[in-house]
Amino acid sequence: MIHVIAEIQIADGKVADFLAEFHAIVPAVLAEDGCIEYGPNIDVDAKIPRQIDHRPSTVTVVEKWESLDHLNAHLVAPHMLEYREKVKDMVLGAELQILEPA
Repeated sequence: MIHVIAEIQIADGKVADFLAEFHAIVPAVLAEDGCIEYGPNIDVDAKIPRQIDHRPSTVTVVEKWESLDHLNAHLVAPHMLEYREKVKDMVLGAELQILEPA
């Protein structure tokens, strides 16, 4: 199994628009072969020690895939290419962590 943590920095004032587009694509992604989990998350300012600073313009996507091959197929799926085009002006940057259970 492969876990993905995607940290996406969104332009000021565009988080709600980005999330609307993201939620629209979730059913297609969940229907992809090998997709176990796929969903957006936003920071909670919980004031817990050691928590990173609150990031109101960051969306963190948590994904689980059966294999790296499934993840790679997802990255070039036609609906993902279309989605990226729709959100490109909202996204300032993104970083990915690709993990496997230890």
